[in-house]
Amino acid sequence: MLTELPASLEIKHTVKMLAIIKQWEEASSCHTDNTEKYLLLMLFKLGMDAVVFYICCWKLCTSFLSMCSLSIILADMAMAFCMAAVWFLGAERSLVSPCFLLAHTSAIFGALPLPMMCLGSFDYCIEDTCSGNQSALCKGLRNVVLTLLVWMLAVIYSFGFVKADLMILDFATGIKVGVCEVEESPLVNYFIFGLFTTVIFTMLPFWSSIPRWVKEADRLCELRDAQENQRSDLLISTPTTEQKSSKEDYLEETIQSRPPLWFSLILGFTMFWIPYLALSAACLVLVNSVPAYISVNLLWLECTNTLLGGVVFWVNSKSVGPYSRLPGNVCLWNVYWHLSKGTWQQQLPIAVFNPSKEKRNTLHYV
Repeated sequence: MLTELPASLEIKHTVKMLAIIKQWEEASSCHTDNTEKYLLLMLFKLGMDAVVFYICCWKLCTSFLSMCSLSIILADMAMAFCMAAVWFLGAERSLVSPCFLLAHTSAIFGALPLPMMCLGSFDYCIEDTCSGNQSALCKGLRNVVLTLLVWMLAVIYSFGFVKADLMILDFATGIKVGVCEVEESPLVNYFIFGLFTTVIFTMLPFWSSIPRWVKEADRLCELRDAQENQRSDLLISTPTTEQKSSKEDYLEETIQSRPPLWFSLILGFTMFWIPYLALSAACLVLVNSVPAYISVNLLWLECTNTLLGGVVFWVNSKSVGPYSRLPGNVCLWNVYWHLSKGTWQQQLPIAVFNPSKEKRNTLHYV
């Protein structure tokens, strides 16, 4: 259904924008179809999300947000496949139009951030209290059900409140443009810009000490990796002469100040995510509006996942120290905990084989 709109149309909605589907001139046969460009954009997003998923999501179903990451990958594949079918068959022969796909996918993706953030926070809050009483299968089923519920509500919202009609803008120059309304995600925009601004202003009072703290965090990472490589399940791990010497040299090193725990964790978060936050903030300033089916991606979701995990780690560290049962994360929270506390290595349990009880293959922890 085509709707004629005047050339002086002004979009008053702050969360909506116009996607140009096609344009043509009445006086000539010049005709431009942008379906191919939207397909390339969706393929680019699918490739980017696939790389992020491979790098960041080591374990599936261990948390609600990891299941959401998998669902976004599947949604990207479905979105790219449908747009490819529309482009290959043409708007006349395909079951749906490009405007229908763009309008509904932007509305669906735009409805995802708030419930995903709320349920992700709830999942992390109950992780330590219920993890011992729930099996991996129960957690996985719970994550699947919640993820399907979030997507179902988003789809219902899309088909209940979104108009996917192609609109025609008739300009005085004789050019006609076919457009449709697509939504952006203001929550994602506020989250990125607010988090970037907060990180920058938090770093300013400690700016002169950050290089030294980062260097020390790298040293702790190397010590941690060396310690893990030397562990064995069958032998008692005893510190070598070189390790003792390194520990003594480290203890003798005078460090005037150490970062507080909250800033140390923020530093660990910033060292990994500042490139994404800076680039996204620049895009928001220069481009002004990005459709939700592009801005709601795995980079944003994993950044949110890391932030929530860091907050829960900081809260739980007051009682359990650097040892947390939270799912694996891209940030090494325990290393930055030791950076703040001044310890030189992780005091993790070392498995020791007891030769006197070899038949039972008993492991003791020291």
